[in-house]
Amino acid sequence: MTELFSQRRGLKPAKCVLQINDIDSDLRSKLWNVLQISLWDSVADDDLYRSANSERFQYLKKLWHLYFKSPLDTLPTSWREAYASLRTYFFSCEWYAVYDFLEFTAKTFPATYAVERFVSGCNKALEQELSGYRFVADQIAPITDKESIATIEQAQSAGALRGVEAHLQQALRLLSDRQQPDYRNSIKESVCAIEAICRAVSKNSKATLGDALKTVGPKVALHPALSGAFDKLYGYTSDADGIRHALLDTPTLEQEDALFMLVSCSAFINYLTAKCARAGIAL
Repeated sequence: MTELFSQRRGLKPAKCVLQINDIDSDLRSKLWNVLQISLWDSVADDDLYRSANSERFQYLKKLWHLYFKSPLDTLPTSWREAYASLRTYFFSCEWYAVYDFLEFTAKTFPATYAVERFVSGCNKALEQELSGYRFVADQIAPITDKESIATIEQAQSAGALRGVEAHLQQALRLLSDRQQPDYRNSIKESVCAIEAICRAVSKNSKATLGDALKTVGPKVALHPALSGAFDKLYGYTSDADGIRHALLDTPTLEQEDALFMLVSCSAFINYLTAKCARAGIAL
């Protein structure tokens, strides 16, 4: 996604664009297209209504009876009518009803091969459009939550530490790019944000994260186990897929890796900021 002027200039903080309590038009359209390609395209009037025992007719009967809770004698008499009714509903219902509809379809559509293709297509669309949900088997489950988003946004306002804010905003932008997401460098920016705040606390602008943590720990009474955990996390980002070195030929980083690092690093920044305030250390 192209950045707007205010975001490029740092005048407006970047927001977490994961879709948690809404579905934008792009995502809604893509999900409908998955239904179209996976399930609807192979349906014709004769195929649907020639036999009352056809797979798709049985699905529609369950949809009318169990999902819409409508009288079965209102079931359209042609696929064209049924399609128009489903489309109107899909593009006008609440965001959560879209997920209800998709989940019900995955659980009740008779053709297993088609359902597998449908679920796979939905998950691809959900990832591309940064939804906070995914199909797990035949059920839609959250991959993040409001608390995680709040953690990221809070860390972006870490006092006067513009370096920390800049790194986190860049990590979010790289993760959120719907055309070419860059998970590798998003993770790098998340870790750089931790380096920035640790350097500020240690008063050593050239320290690595590992060295800075050795100074930060005693200053704010940071538990050695926690300090060690983030030191190891730094080690992971120095090795995994060459995040801080040359890229390997076949990187395996995914959206969930970058999201985990962004949330984890943001939480640590918020924690360290609070510890500094308690210890009377100005940042």
